[in-house]
Amino acid sequence: MTEYERWRNTPLEDPKLTQELEDIADQPEEINDRFYRDLEFGTGGLRGVLGAGTNRMNIYTVRKATQGLANYLNKKKPGGAVAIAHDSRINSELFAKEAAGVLAASGITAHLYPELMPTPALSFAVRYLHCDAGINITASHNPAKYNGYKAYGSDGCQIALEMADRVLEEINSLDIFSDIKHISYEEGVRKGLIRTIPQEVTDAYIEAVKSQSLLHDIDGGLKVVYTPLNGAGRMCVTRVLKEIGIDDVTVVPEQAEPDGNFPTCPYPNPEFREALQKGLELSARLQPDLLLATDPDSDRAGIAVRHNGDFVLLNGNEVGVLLLDFVARMRRRNGTMPDRPAVISTIVSTDMNEPVAAEYGIELFKVLTGFKYIGEKIGELEAKGERDRFIFGYEESYGYLAGSYVRDKDAVNASMLICEMALYYKRQGKTLVDAMGDLYQKHGHYINDLLNFAFEGQDGMNKMSGMMDALRKAAPEQIAGYRVIGHSDYETRIRFDGEEQSPIDLPKSNVLEYRLENGCKLMVRPSGTEPKIKIYLSARGANREEALAIIDKLKEASPKLLGI
Repeated sequence: MTEYERWRNTPLEDPKLTQELEDIADQPEEINDRFYRDLEFGTGGLRGVLGAGTNRMNIYTVRKATQGLANYLNKKKPGGAVAIAHDSRINSELFAKEAAGVLAASGITAHLYPELMPTPALSFAVRYLHCDAGINITASHNPAKYNGYKAYGSDGCQIALEMADRVLEEINSLDIFSDIKHISYEEGVRKGLIRTIPQEVTDAYIEAVKSQSLLHDIDGGLKVVYTPLNGAGRMCVTRVLKEIGIDDVTVVPEQAEPDGNFPTCPYPNPEFREALQKGLELSARLQPDLLLATDPDSDRAGIAVRHNGDFVLLNGNEVGVLLLDFVARMRRRNGTMPDRPAVISTIVSTDMNEPVAAEYGIELFKVLTGFKYIGEKIGELEAKGERDRFIFGYEESYGYLAGSYVRDKDAVNASMLICEMALYYKRQGKTLVDAMGDLYQKHGHYINDLLNFAFEGQDGMNKMSGMMDALRKAAPEQIAGYRVIGHSDYETRIRFDGEEQSPIDLPKSNVLEYRLENGCKLMVRPSGTEPKIKIYLSARGANREEALAIIDKLKEASPKLLGI
C-alpha cells in the first residue's frame, strides 16, 4: 500500500497509468497484485501484464530494467552499444524508445531497427554491429494484455544466469523514479547516441537465412497460405520465400497488418488451432499445400498440411524431427554434411530425435529448456573451432534453427526450410504427413503432449512453489499404474536410477523428470515466462493407438501428481 500510494502521488508521465491507479483505489486485491513484488527479471528478461504498478509492464519498469542493464554494461566497459528491436504489441515501440533514452542518458549508443523485426534479426544485429547487449520488446506468443523485454548478451544469446543475476543486482539497487537517467528519443538522436539500424543489416540477415537453403532447384511448385498473426514476420518471411523461388504465397488478410490487440486470435500462438482459424478458413478456399504461421515476434513457426482433403496440424516435435531428418538427408545429398555433425535439442523434446540422429551418425546434445541453451551450445562449439559441426537445433515449442548466424530460434529460417521440405516431398507424391508416417514406421511411434496448469497472482506463485517442493521431497513410486524406475532433479543436478545416483552435467533448473517402466516419461517444470506449471508427457508405442493410450493414462494421472 505504501508503494501504491507513492505511485498514486507521483506525477506520472503517462496519464493512463494515473487513471488506473485512481480506478483501483477501493480494490485491495488488485492493488496487491500490482505492487506485491517487482516484475521478475531473469534470463528471459521481463514479461508481464501491461499497466500501472511494479508488477506490470510500463515505461517505469522498462526504464528501471534498462538502467540496471546500462549500469552493468558501464561497469564492464563504459560507453558501449546496444541493439534494440520491437514487435507489434501494445506499447512495444514506445518501450523500445524509452529503453533507448535510458541507454543514451547513460552514455551507451542505442541502435534501433526502424521497423518491426523478428526476434532472430535482433540476435543477428547484436553480433553484426558488435554490440555489448541487445533488447527486444516483445511478449512472444502471450495474449494481448502482455508485453515483455528480452535481454541479449554480446554473443546474440538471451542472457545467461550469471549476467541476469548481476543485472538484477543493479536493478534492485535502484529507485524506480529517482535513480533513473533518461533523455527523450529526439534528444538522443540529436546527440548521436540513438541511431537507426541501416538496411544493410536487414539485407545481411536475409542473406544469412538464405545461406541455409537446401533445395537449389526451386521454380514455384508450392502453394502456401501464410499468417504472421498480426506480428513482425511478414516482411522477412515473404521476402525470403520469394527470393528462393516460392512465390505463390497468400497472406491471411485479417492477420497481415501489425496489431497488438490480435483481434482474430486472442492467444497468438501457432501451437494452437484457434490462432490458425482464419488461415484454415482461407486454406479451405484456396487449397494450398501448406498453411504456415509465425508468432508475433517471428521466432516460432507452426504449420497445417493439406492431406487427403483435410488440413492436418503437425506439432513442434513432429516438425522438429521432420526437419532434423530433412536437413541431414539434404546435407548428405548435397555433399555438405560436416565431419562429426551435431544437432542440439532440449530435455523436454521428443526422444524420437535419438534414433533419427543415430541413423545419420549425428551427435545429439540435449540441453535445458529454452533456446538460449541451444545458442550457448552453438557458442561452445564455435569457441572450440567446431562451429561448422552444428547443422540443426530445435525445441518442442515450435522453435527451429539451421546455421549459426544467430543464437535464437528463427521462424524466418524455419519457414524457408519447411517450405523446401514440403516441396521436396510433394515432388515424390507425398505430403509432410506421409513423410512423418514414414519416420514413425521406421523408428517407432512417439507421441508427446503438454499439459498446462495455470496459477494466477501471488497465491498462484505460492501454490506452484509448494507443488514442486512436495514432489521434490517425495518422488512418486508409480504414475498412471506404471512403476517409476528412475527420476532426475535438475535443481540438485542428480539423476536417480534405483539406488544408483549420478550427476547431471547441465546448469541448475527447476525441472523434475520421471522415467517409467514402459520406456515412457513425464517431466514437470514451472514456466519461465507465464504463471503456470507445465507437464511434458512422452510415450512410445508400436503404433499410434498404443502410444495414445499411454498418453491418455498419463494425462489422467497428472493432476493427482500435482495434488489438485
